[in-house]
Amino acid sequence: MLARLDRVAERLIALSALIGTLGLIVEVIVILIDVTGRYFGAPLRGAQDLSTMTLVLIVFGGMALCDRVGGHISVDILERSFPAWLNRAGDVFSALLGAAVFLGIAWTMWDSAALSRMLNLSTNIIRLPKAWFQYAVIVMSLITALGMLIRAASLIAGRGWPGRHGLEDDPL
Repeated sequence: MLARLDRVAERLIALSALIGTLGLIVEVIVILIDVTGRYFGAPLRGAQDLSTMTLVLIVFGGMALCDRVGGHISVDILERSFPAWLNRAGDVFSALLGAAVFLGIAWTMWDSAALSRMLNLSTNIIRLPKAWFQYAVIVMSLITALGMLIRAASLIAGRGWPGRHGLEDDPL
């Protein structure tokens, strides 16, 4: 059951990372067009709006993948001094805490998106509806929380960190 759920989460994480990657490509293109246009006296109208909204996709799109591969910043100076069970308990706690944080982000963003739809909120220059991006944050936060919960369950079950694929000995 946990293995099947892990495969589903892996596909969702890949989709989230793909959305973040597409956001990064759009961000680069927007900046390139804007900077080139500024040189010729015609900057891209709405570049700030596009940059802001695609940055939301980049950050939240990559967050689940970052957790999956163990890319979050961690301080392990005392790890060798602690017994293995305490290190595992710390890993489980951090996964559960991270899941709670991302569930909180999703919950808060749900309320914010409802308000944005009710008030018809949009970006300042080109009037991109903010609710679309808020719903994207909700979905990607839920995917990240799911990945963290699966990591916690795997650690509790003694299966190790899913998705790291032999990175445990990586010095970085």
